[in-house]
Amino acid sequence: MFRLTSLIVAACSLCAIPSFAAESSYVYCDNGLRCFKAPCPSNSALDLATGAIIKGVSIDPSGLPQADKAITDLSDALYAGKIVVRGSIEHRTQTITGKEYNLPWLVATRIVRTAKDSERKHCSSR
Repeated sequence: MFRLTSLIVAACSLCAIPSFAAESSYVYCDNGLRCFKAPCPSNSALDLATGAIIKGVSIDPSGLPQADKAITDLSDALYAGKIVVRGSIEHRTQTITGKEYNLPWLVATRIVRTAKDSERKHCSSR
C-alpha cells in the first residue's frame, strides 16, 4: 500500500510542475515569402540544434535583457537573420480577421552571437 501511495504522490507532483518549453538557439529572419491572407508565413526560424525550420513564426523580443536590446538594432538584426538568439517556441492563440489560429512564437531570452552565412540559408537577405 505504501508503494502505491508513493507512486500516486509522485505522479501528482509531476502534474503540478509547470511545463517549460526547452530553450534552443535560433536564427530568425524574413524568408522572402509573401502572403495575401493572414496568418502570413513570411518569417521563419532555424533551430540550430535540430536543423528544423519553423515557418510562419513571429518573434517576441520582450524577454531579452536590456544589455542585449542595446547591443544591436533588433529590427534589422533579427529580420535579416544576422544574429543567433536563445529562446523557445511557444504556440499562442491569436484572432485574425475573426478566426482563431494557434501560431508559433519564438520567445527570445538572449542574443548568443552573430549568425554564420551557412545558418542564414533560409533567409531572403542572405
